[in-house]
Amino acid sequence: MLRFLKVIVWNLPRIYMIPKMAYKARHKERYGEEACYAYARLAIRRMMRAGRIYTKRFGAENLPQEGGYLLCPNHQGKYDALGIMISHDKPCSVVIDDAKSHGLLVKQFIDLVQGKRLKKDDTRQSIGIIRELAEDTKMGRRFIIFPEGGYFHNHNTVGEFKPGCFKSAVKARVPIVPVALIDSYRVFEEWTLRRVETQVHFLKAIPYEEYKGMTTTQIAEMVKDRITSRISDVVSPA
Repeated sequence: MLRFLKVIVWNLPRIYMIPKMAYKARHKERYGEEACYAYARLAIRRMMRAGRIYTKRFGAENLPQEGGYLLCPNHQGKYDALGIMISHDKPCSVVIDDAKSHGLLVKQFIDLVQGKRLKKDDTRQSIGIIRELAEDTKMGRRFIIFPEGGYFHNHNTVGEFKPGCFKSAVKARVPIVPVALIDSYRVFEEWTLRRVETQVHFLKAIPYEEYKGMTTTQIAEMVKDRITSRISDVVSPA
């Protein structure tokens, strides 16, 4: 929380970026996805500099070179999606809880990257978002979705993955990229201003041919196991 406050105060002179994000989001046909994504990453870099946040990227070579795909990470805190985006050079977006997506800056950022707002208590809307995800990834877009559905001060422990998060990948027949986040919770949970370092591990992509015929429950377990294994290898090496 202390770091979060510092980031806000430090970036007050750059408050103009918020209306600029909103403007670019409203005129995305003029700026295009890549320009909007570049501006979003600029905002992330400035936040990282102010908060003394450093993120190490591993496994970029595992990302598919062409086409859309679904990035499926474990969930630790507010920095998770930002850490992935700053580590992911090609434009990608995120699926976010609608209830958390309308605050100042968050709203403008999500609009800028054309994120999807999911209403957890609205089944019909959730089905519609899954359908949109399938259509968009099939057309070549890339999305981050958190199969745990939230974070609960779980730190580097991985919770249960919800099978429904993988329905869009199955429908679109696109690769699933497991993403292991390590120490991401420390960014805004620890009460300190000391340098903090997080890790983003892009694991080997799972092509449709590999998970074809599996149930979404089986897919969820497979993705969770791969992420858990990587975290264990890094945090508690044999």
